[in-house]
Amino acid sequence: MTSEWIVSCDEASIAKDDVARFDHLGETYAVVRMSDGVCNVMDGLCTHGKAHLAEGFVDGTTIECPKHNGRFNVLTGEATASPARVATRVYQTRINDSKIEFLKDK
Repeated sequence: MTSEWIVSCDEASIAKDDVARFDHLGETYAVVRMSDGVCNVMDGLCTHGKAHLAEGFVDGTTIECPKHNGRFNVLTGEATASPARVATRVYQTRINDSKIEFLKDK
């Protein structure tokens, strides 16, 4: 299996403690910029209610689902508050020429 870096958006387009939705090849991702400016990319749908995490709330390293208030750790994908119980996938992320990129398996 091979992997490729996917460009999601400009780093400056996301404020600190905010999230943006990114759709690519039929899949949805949440691109998160934490309060310290670190960016991370994770699967964009809540594992509980399938709501778009990009419509949620970011607080430090936590993102809260807008549908039922489940929470996930942005760095690990771990579900940290009910009703979310299943972790979400987090991708290796980097900044390259001010673009947020993530590593995705083909």
